[in-house]
Amino acid sequence: MVPLGVSGEVKDISGGKFRVSDTVAYLNASGKQVEVKLKQSWPVRVPRRVLRKLPPEIPLVTGQRVVDTFFPPVAKGGTAAVPGPFGSGKTVIQHQLAKWADADIVVYIGCGERGNEMTEILTTFPELTDPKTRRPLMERTILIANTSNMPVAAREASIYTGITIAEYYRDMGYDIALMADSTSRWAEALREISGRLEEMPGEEGYPAYLGRRISEFYERAGNAQVIADEERYGSITIVGAVSPPGGDISEPVSQNTLRVTRVFWALDASLASRRHFPSINWLNSYSLYRNDLRKWFDTNLAPDFNLIYSEAMGTLQKEAELQEVVQLVGYDALPEREKAVLDTARMIREDFLQQSAFDEVDQYCSLRKQYLMLKAIMKMGRAQTEAIEKGAQMRQLQSLPVREKISRMKEVREEDFEKYYSELEKEIEEEVRPPLAEAV
Repeated sequence: MVPLGVSGEVKDISGGKFRVSDTVAYLNASGKQVEVKLKQSWPVRVPRRVLRKLPPEIPLVTGQRVVDTFFPPVAKGGTAAVPGPFGSGKTVIQHQLAKWADADIVVYIGCGERGNEMTEILTTFPELTDPKTRRPLMERTILIANTSNMPVAAREASIYTGITIAEYYRDMGYDIALMADSTSRWAEALREISGRLEEMPGEEGYPAYLGRRISEFYERAGNAQVIADEERYGSITIVGAVSPPGGDISEPVSQNTLRVTRVFWALDASLASRRHFPSINWLNSYSLYRNDLRKWFDTNLAPDFNLIYSEAMGTLQKEAELQEVVQLVGYDALPEREKAVLDTARMIREDFLQQSAFDEVDQYCSLRKQYLMLKAIMKMGRAQTEAIEKGAQMRQLQSLPVREKISRMKEVREEDFEKYYSELEKEIEEEVRPPLAEAV
């Protein structure tokens, strides 16, 4: 609670209930008496200092399969950009991260959003239950509401206010997840203020210093050793939503954001229209934290996790290539081996990547369950390929009872999944064999 830059001996501490403006303690700092209050004043545009920044080596676990397995959101203290057109699910995925992310405190900034959308957040968040403590989620959430009908100066300051609050709690040793929705509205406020100041406009009317302002904001993220205590560590993870006009990410805000963030979740309106959520396009998205986190996954999850991920991603990329062939010649004209690739990719998409935010069991998936689910799907895919090489047909394999069990994996509770996976593994080995014998 001692302000940054102040040190000394505690002379007196008061007890009871206080307002934030009340003095709660006195320090003897080099012969001077310093009052300590429940609030601290800090210029929001100036970053709070840390002892040193640490490399990103621990993932922020979110419980969302497409994020944790395919694009590790970020190491704790990292940055992510979520650009997408209207209706693609930016706010929904940020709500999921706010509820399930492995963070001590969540700071949610509604910057320039519609009033009814912020009203919904302010009414629904207090009703949500924290899955870890079973207490109201609002107890560890800070909401900064700045709707589109508020002054542009307030909109421009809301982003800085949120990151400064996050730094305040980081200095206490907490892990913070900051959701900024959306930085495009903040950039529009910068453009409007710049125009009123009669500054020289840059690309598309944005100020020439837009890129610097965006990078300064994201650079305040990080995993750090704090000044107050050399043994205390805290982190700030920033997930910024970008709303490019018409979904065109070639515009300046998206491009400047992608230049400084290391994770890109490409939201796809076509996936959202097909009710595939989270609507993150697995072929266009990327994460530059994967190599940094590889050691953590190998040590804490499974040594073959990265190999299974690479195999699954390769299958999805192969599916994208085959879809062009299917459109020309039709599915029935494909060789059986390529039909097996399409079938495995369909299982990955529908039985793994698709996740319901409204299902009590499926809304959160632990890393262990994610690993076993993907391992089961890839095991089934390899078994199908081997069966086809020995003469089996895809129509035989598609009628196996084990396929229904694979599709129901997401409905199995965490505590029962280890046993479920063991049974599933045996059934894959047993059921894929009869079609082989029959074919031979």
